[in-house]
Amino acid sequence: MRIRLSLATALLILAGCGGALAADPAGMWLTQGGNSRIRIADCGGALCGTIVWLKEPNDPETGKPKTDKNNSDAAKRSRPLMGVQIVLSMKPNGADKWAGQVYNAEDGKTYTGNITYTGGNSLTLQGCALGGLVCKGQTWTKAN
Repeated sequence: MRIRLSLATALLILAGCGGALAADPAGMWLTQGGNSRIRIADCGGALCGTIVWLKEPNDPETGKPKTDKNNSDAAKRSRPLMGVQIVLSMKPNGADKWAGQVYNAEDGKTYTGNITYTGGNSLTLQGCALGGLVCKGQTWTKAN
């Protein structure tokens, strides 16, 4: 009887584990090239990523803080680039993968995108156009 109880308890514990947990990309990330740091966090069950640091925070033409001057929405062009969300509504889409949108402040456009993170010190961010026919990616490095 004691063996059956121990075996039943062990099975219940294993059943409650639910398998391996997915890697969590939340945290601070240095973009490829080291020009900015992005804070990735949970935003209501999805991932979002916000610019929190720029290597060159001031616009060399004006000497003032950089703005979102290339945004396709004219009303947003005067907003500071610091604090702009560039990873938008990334929802789980398979093991260690999230899919949503990526905002590219360099051209002011939003693309479909995904993040792949299997743990460790790097993740891959990809933005795609034309229904996924043309994609570009970056490898980001975990920042302290």
